[in-house]
Formats: sequence, structure tokens, C-alpha cells
Amino acid sequence: MNLSQLPAIAVLSDNVTIVQQGEVKIVRVIHEKAVAGIALLGGHVVSYQPTGQEDLIWMSKAAIFDGEKALRGGIPVCWPWFGRVAAPAHGFARSQEWELVEHRENEQGVIVELALFPSEDTLSIWPHLFDLRLVMEVGDELKVTLKVQNIDDHAWTFSSALHTYLNISDIEQMQVTGMGAEYIDGLQEGKICQGGENLMLTAGIDRVYTQPEAVIKVEDQVLNRTLNITNAGHNSAVLWNPWIEVATDMADMENDGYKTMFCVESTLHAPTINDGVTLQPNENYELSTIISA
Repeated sequence: MNLSQLPAIAVLSDNVTIVQQGEVKIVRVIHEKAVAGIALLGGHVVSYQPTGQEDLIWMSKAAIFDGEKALRGGIPVCWPWFGRVAAPAHGFARSQEWELVEHRENEQGVIVELALFPSEDTLSIWPHLFDLRLVMEVGDELKVTLKVQNIDDHAWTFSSALHTYLNISDIEQMQVTGMGAEYIDGLQEGKICQGGENLMLTAGIDRVYTQPEAVIKVEDQVLNRTLNITNAGHNSAVLWNPWIEVATDMADMENDGYKTMFCVESTLHAPTINDGVTLQPNENYELSTIISA
């Protein structure tokens, strides 16, 4: 995504401006270390480009910036659930307008913090009080941390994911390591399977890897770079690519878009809402992902 072509509608500092794509406002970070963009719709990272490199984040060329629909690509925030365990799929956080609450910068990079609070809309979907923060640290690497706090007078349970779309040159010329062997296969009705130490794709994939290593590596043979994904607060890593069969049915993905994207998601997975993590009043939880090349 070419953020430099979008005119600024507000200048917040030397490194931070607000730009607009369609109906969506984007916090644009321009620093000597990297350029990044975070949409207020969904608290959604849409770009992270370290200086001298291709973007590490993939956005669909057909993404719909109407201010209502969740964006295709980037790093969607799936909360207070992941998957189709309730409606809407992947929760409501990715289609809500977040607030910019803080930004600060130094020689090492820029930190941007967004917040999402309960509203009539969220309470009609999920009747609980929460304080949700998303902290993006943009520098030599990108760190995204989702901070969850229960501000209600009763306990509630959630699951979550940072649904990162990685930008790659060719889905059939990459190799993945560090995901672990055991996975739940979404294309085989949740069958538990065992895989190898290396993964190369020739077809679509929808897997929840249950024992990932600390760092998952995606080796891009064409761009001659390795993307490192370091997750924390997770219990699994979801790996996903829709392949052409599914991509052609998506209005917000071009038919060949699957060729240049691959998802490695920091995931707090639960088969039902009640199987997620339970927070008592005033308790906190953090889910994070660090992406570097």
C-alpha cells in the first residue's frame, strides 16, 4: 500500500500524520527506520515497510475502504473471539472505529496506541464492559500488542488473533519453518494431523498449529529474505492461504491475490467462546506479534 500518495488531513508531529483512503482514516508513520499505516477502522495495520525493503504486510488491491466492512489484508484484530464460533465471524473489533490515544517517537522509531471502548453497537453483540488497547511499535521491526482489560463487575471469556497477512513474492516459492508438527486442519473438518518440519504449498491451507516454536520463519526465495514472526500470549499459530478456489469468491480479493500473501497469525484459539480465556474484573491479558525481516 503506497501511503506516501495519500494527502495528509492532519499533522500530529514530524513523524505522524492522519491520511484518508476512501472513508477510512489512517495513522501514517514516516520515520527513518520505517513507514507504516494503521487504520482507525479496526485498529488495523495496513502497511509496515522498513527502510530499503519491500512492505512486509500484504493488503488486497481490491480491499473495500467504505468505513463499514473489515479490511482485507493487513493485520485484522480478531476479538472478542476468533473464527466463526459466534457472529460476526472473528468478532466485532475489526469493524469498529478505534480512537488514537497516544503517539510518541524517538530515534528508534514511533509508538502508536489506539483504544476501543464499549458502545451500544458492541454491547448489542457482546454484553460486557472492556478496555481494549492496541500498541504498535514501528522501528527496525514491527511489534503489535493487543492489551485486554475486564472493566466489568463480572468475569467474561474471550479468544483472539492478530491475523497477519504477510507480503510474499510467490506462494509456491516460499518455505515455512517453526510452526510445529501438530495441527487442526480446517479443510478436514477439524481433524488433528501431524506435519513435517518444513512447509511448502501447492494448494490452500487453513490450519491451527497447536505447538508452534517461539519464532516462525517464512523464507521468500524470490525476494531473498526471511520473515520472522515472534508471537506471545498465544496458544497456537494459524496458517492460512485461500488459494484460487476461495479467492475467486471474495469480492475484496483479486483472483490471483492469494499468490502474494500468506497468513501467520498469533492466535488465542478456542473451539467455542466458553473455551477461551476467562478474565475476572480488573484482570488483564496481552497478545502480541513481532514481525521482522
